[in-house]
Amino acid sequence: MLDLVFPYEYADGVFDIDYDKLYRKGIRGLVFDIDNTLVHHGDDSTPEVDALFVKLHDMGFKTLLLSNNDKARVERFIKNIDTDYICDADKPHKKCYLNAVRKLAMPREKVVFIGDQIFTDILGANRSGMQGILVKYILLPGETKLGKRRYAEMALLWLWRHTKKYQRFGGISIKENNREKSLFEKIRLFLRGELLFCDINEFCYDISATKQILRRNISDMRSSERFAWSKRRKRLPCVVSEHHSHLIKRGKGVDPVLQENKAVNIKIAGRKMNGIMIRPGETFSFWRTVGSITKKKGYKDGRIISANKLTPGLGGGLCNLGNTIHLLVLHSPLEVTEFHSHSDALAPDEGKRVPFSSGTSVCYNYIDYRFKNTTDQNFQLLIWCKDEELYGELRCEKPIPYTYELSEEGHHFHMEDDGKFYRISKIYRNTISKKTGKLVDKKLVRDNHSEVMYDYDLIPEELIR
Repeated sequence: MLDLVFPYEYADGVFDIDYDKLYRKGIRGLVFDIDNTLVHHGDDSTPEVDALFVKLHDMGFKTLLLSNNDKARVERFIKNIDTDYICDADKPHKKCYLNAVRKLAMPREKVVFIGDQIFTDILGANRSGMQGILVKYILLPGETKLGKRRYAEMALLWLWRHTKKYQRFGGISIKENNREKSLFEKIRLFLRGELLFCDINEFCYDISATKQILRRNISDMRSSERFAWSKRRKRLPCVVSEHHSHLIKRGKGVDPVLQENKAVNIKIAGRKMNGIMIRPGETFSFWRTVGSITKKKGYKDGRIISANKLTPGLGGGLCNLGNTIHLLVLHSPLEVTEFHSHSDALAPDEGKRVPFSSGTSVCYNYIDYRFKNTTDQNFQLLIWCKDEELYGELRCEKPIPYTYELSEEGHHFHMEDDGKFYRISKIYRNTISKKTGKLVDKKLVRDNHSEVMYDYDLIPEELIR
């Protein structure tokens, strides 16, 4: 009898579930209750909930909302969420759960239900053969009144924690180190070398970031490096390289607000560097050119990678601008002097793969992108946006006797011991003489080992080794 009301797992909330682990376990479908699970009863969705669904879709999950509320309530809730739903569900009857599985078009074993009520959400999931995660119900600040069912649920939860049915996923739905450690514990771990100073708390993180920014500023002041700063409106005559890409990505699971904000961020930063001259011996610095990222300057929340996760963040999307500049420089005689990378497997390749179309990482100001003009002539960087396209050109004063091409060898995907897939390849820059057409130089520019951060089912089977 108790098996029908015992959950597979328990978590403090939907943001405390380790979805990476669920994905590696083979789960591909997530069915959510709404009220007191995602938001307080009757509330609209929040930006955090909207961002959670974008993240889940980017990871490769299919989602569905299963609610006993009427259609008007559910559609009001999902105005910024791209997900399927079933309203007037009549939980805990198993028919609605099975309908949810059919809508997701996958076996029940690959689907998890997430809700806050044992006698409704978990009971219905168990009756229909689904795995269920119970989350702590959401209360407003100061709200203390609970119904009799909630106290009965507390008792059942206590029993569950003392049975063999406890954590039937083996703890997979609960994040590692989910319990918040005390400040004393964190300091002890830091002193033992098991925790970074910046991970102790937000204050320590701000100290670490400020230290890195100051270190960069002091390093630049002490350096004899000459940085590019002057601009010229008139374009230099010779095009060395050019590249363009879409500013805004659209599709299921893509947050349109974050995409629009990304375009705004790129336009602001692009104007800072459009027309900048890089004279012989000068170094171009992304952050010395763009400056700090603040709301006052017009920057908005776009998509960033933080702790190896895709999440909203101020100035998000500037890595796309870094990608464009890096591609321009790699197709020129200029020398890259500082480059940082993150995964270049954030989404499936659209059409023919272009190495370095993603993967450049920039973060003010200590994760910079820099290149140096080691030639005997002036170069000019042009960046502009038009009709949802980002354009970039690199120009110079006189023709260059070489062309530059990128080639990729050994490109494939491989699952490693941690259960994750990685894109593996070697990327070369080839220098070719315009006069003879012969290869003059071949240089390895990246030994690629990038974690795949999208649905593994979308990896081409012929590329898996």
